[in-house]
Amino acid sequence: MLEIYVDADACPVKEEVLKVAYRHDLTVHLVSNQWLRLEVGENINKVVVSDGFDAADDWIVEHMGAGDICVTGDIPLASRCLDKGAVVIGATGRLFTLDNIGMALAMRELKSQLRDMGEDRGFNASFTKRDRSTFLSALEGAVQKLMRHGISLQAQNGQT
Repeated sequence: MLEIYVDADACPVKEEVLKVAYRHDLTVHLVSNQWLRLEVGENINKVVVSDGFDAADDWIVEHMGAGDICVTGDIPLASRCLDKGAVVIGATGRLFTLDNIGMALAMRELKSQLRDMGEDRGFNASFTKRDRSTFLSALEGAVQKLMRHGISLQAQNGQT
C-alpha cells in the first residue's frame, strides 16, 4: 500500500502532506533527527533517528518501497529513493525523476564548489504561498496517479 515518507527536519510542507494523507487515509512517516512538535492523527508515524550523518535518509531508504512517495529537498536522498522506484517531490512541488536527477546532483556539486571558493553565498529563494500551493497540487496528483495505478495492478493480478 502507498505510504509517504517525509524528510521532516527542515520540511516546510508537513501540514500539506498531512492534509493529503488524511484525505486518502494514507500512512505517513515523518522522519527527523529531533522530536517534532506537530499534532498528528491516525496513520502518522513520527520517527526520530540518531544524530548520525544521513541517519534520517538511511531510515527512509531502508523502509520505503517502489511506488511510495518521498518528500525531500535533499538531492542525494532523492536519487536514492528514485533508485528504489519511489516518486520524489521537493517542497516547491518539483518532481524529481530519473531524467532530471543527474542534473540536480551536478548542480548541487557545482554550487558546493562555488560556496567553498567564496563565489556563492548559498542564499536560497524564500518559500512562497505559490510554492506551497504547487507542492500541494503535485502531491495530490502523485497520490491519485499512484492509487489509480495500484488499483489497476490489483485488478490485473485478480486482487480486490
